Parts: sequence; C-alpha cells; structure tokens
Amino acid sequence: MGEDYSLWGLFFSAFLSSTVLPGSSEVVLLALATQGEIPHWDLLAVATAGNTLGGMSSWVLGWVIALRYPLTELSKPSHRRAVERVRQWGSPILLFSWVPVIGDPLCVAAGWLRISWIGAWIFIGMGKALRYGVLLALLPS
Repeated sequence: MGEDYSLWGLFFSAFLSSTVLPGSSEVVLLALATQGEIPHWDLLAVATAGNTLGGMSSWVLGWVIALRYPLTELSKPSHRRAVERVRQWGSPILLFSWVPVIGDPLCVAAGWLRISWIGAWIFIGMGKALRYGVLLALLPS
C-alpha cells in the first residue's frame, strides 16, 4: 500500500515539475530509488508518464494561447527565439523539453505552432525517459 502512495507521489511530482509550476521530481525519484523497495523500471515508467503528461499540458497551453494571441503578436525576444527553434527543428527539438528553463517554453511554443500532438508526445516522452534513465543508471548498485 505504501508503495502505491510513493508511486502516486512520484507521478504528481513529475507532472508538476514539467509544467510552469516549480517541482523537484528528480529528488523524489532518487529518494525512492535509494530506498530500494520499488523496482527502477517502475520508477522510470511512472516518472516518465507524469513528466510527459506535464509537458503535454504545456503543449495544450500553447495551443490555447494561439487562439487568443496569434504568432504575429510575439513581443518578447525569448518567446520569438523559442518559436523559431521549434519552427526550425520541428518536434525533435522537444527531446530537450527536460532541460530546466527552456523546456517549458519549447513545449508551449510547439503547441502554439500546432506541432503534431503525436510527434510532441513521442519526443517529449523520449527526452523525459532518457533523463530519468540516466539518473537511475548513475546510482551506485
């Protein structure tokens, strides 16, 4: 039963960490991993699912924002840079959605540019899984 609560806590931490809200899913993941009670594959799957859904919520936010503020109204240079990167590279740029500070704007820009949700979901998920996988692999055995 406690394992279920731990996994739900990891899921919500990962989700919030991948939205415009601050979070620390890496700390939760590593704390649970060092306890050794939950298999690393389970931790990887749950953290990746939560973080990917959080990234997709940012994609949806960008999609909704575009309804009210078309691309022609971009005023901040940082917004223009994010949009240009996504426009240039397409959905593969979302492999970097895990990077602090730039990840959330990339996801929002992808939604704003109407990048395919399937492509966004795949590349966001791959980037998030890779990051969590590396963290788990770096733990001493």
